[in-house]
Amino acid sequence: MHLIAVGEHPPVRMDPVRPWCRVPATVSHRTGDSVRTTGRRGAGPGGDNQVMDLDAARAVVAEQHHAVLATYRSDGAPQMSPVAVAVDDEGHIIISSRQTAYKVRNLRRDPRAYVCVLPDAFFGRWIQVEGRATIVDLPDAMEPLIDYYRRVAGEHPDWDDYRAAMEREQRVLIRIQPDRAGPDRSG
Repeated sequence: MHLIAVGEHPPVRMDPVRPWCRVPATVSHRTGDSVRTTGRRGAGPGGDNQVMDLDAARAVVAEQHHAVLATYRSDGAPQMSPVAVAVDDEGHIIISSRQTAYKVRNLRRDPRAYVCVLPDAFFGRWIQVEGRATIVDLPDAMEPLIDYYRRVAGEHPDWDDYRAAMEREQRVLIRIQPDRAGPDRSG
């Protein structure tokens, strides 16, 4: 199966309450038990798949917050969403979303999640992270959503207003436990 995300240019501004970004094409090939993410066949020495240490992947996600999340629709087709990502203290990749979003519905049915993390300027270091997702609903999600905001954007000017917006928008926190990441070098 091929997952393809098509977009235009990286955003000028990111709102962590309503994360968005537009990104150019990325192709991911799944073969057996390993993943090769490349713009051409045979990336890496001898065409080998490049596997990355999960702590190194978490370090990239902690610094680069623009990403594309891929989930599976009920018919098995991919559904992709531009998202803002961070890493929590337990090493999960975290994403804010709405209770009614397709990505949330898809992950409740099938927890497999794929995240392509991109730099702000688009070109440069990028990685793909795979894992299983869990959804944290309100009220349990409130403090983790505040932590998420701080990691992506810093301090909010009015935390009471932020909390009210999270409830009004029926926000949830997607937590992905990374299982695999790569590539460990540019391709």
